[in-house]
Amino acid sequence: MSDLTVSFVQASLQWHNPDANRAMLARHVGEISIATDLVVLPEMFPTGFSMDAPAQAEPADGPTLDWMRKLAAARDAVVTGSVMVTEDGHYYNRLFWVRPDGSYSHYDKRHLFRMAGEHEVYTPGQHRLVEEWRGWRICPLICYDLRFPVWSRNDAQNPYDLLLYVANWPAVRRTAWMTLLRARAMENLAYTLGVNCVGIDGNSHTYDGDSALLDMKGEYLVEVGNQETGITRTLRRADLAAYRKRFAALQDADSFEINVGELQS
Repeated sequence: MSDLTVSFVQASLQWHNPDANRAMLARHVGEISIATDLVVLPEMFPTGFSMDAPAQAEPADGPTLDWMRKLAAARDAVVTGSVMVTEDGHYYNRLFWVRPDGSYSHYDKRHLFRMAGEHEVYTPGQHRLVEEWRGWRICPLICYDLRFPVWSRNDAQNPYDLLLYVANWPAVRRTAWMTLLRARAMENLAYTLGVNCVGIDGNSHTYDGDSALLDMKGEYLVEVGNQETGITRTLRRADLAAYRKRFAALQDADSFEINVGELQS
């Protein structure tokens, strides 16, 4: 199995300005100087984390998905991040997983952040997504999902290799962000990537970034801090396999089924 090169952008998003945000992110991705397999962007990267879905949501097959397709083709990489979309009379905080050939999968955020009223605007997802890409199994989730270890839990029989969270996680709760990323990495024996944003949004919430890449032991491979930046790193398949063989805790994991109920108001 080959290694996996991952790029991510920690950005300051312009409030409700998709054209500006897409252009800014395209510049960051264009500055990646080596071949990469995966490009990860923050949660709701076209708009910032907004509840104004009636005015800001795009059709599911809208301009941002088209932009992601072009970017994926240009980089020969999967491009992923979340977008507010409208479909069949519902709004979703939807992560797109866009491949270089233009095909895509999606994941709708399961755990909606009620403290911001997200559960009153958006419809929760009902299914988790695990994608196979260039020999790696990858599980992409969104922001508040980080607080729910059962939803993030690895499959002992067919484990994912990389767990990632795209986020708009505010500075006031940065300790939880940093602590839970480490916990998810350690308990799931997987590389774990959290991609956040920086700056101040239209609701005057401050974001300090702290995007991070951790290994399967919960050790930091990258700590970004609070600057706007793009980072590329290569994940080593041999290191993951060797650690899982030496510390085979997934073999002792409890078996369970998740009973997904309807969460929308």
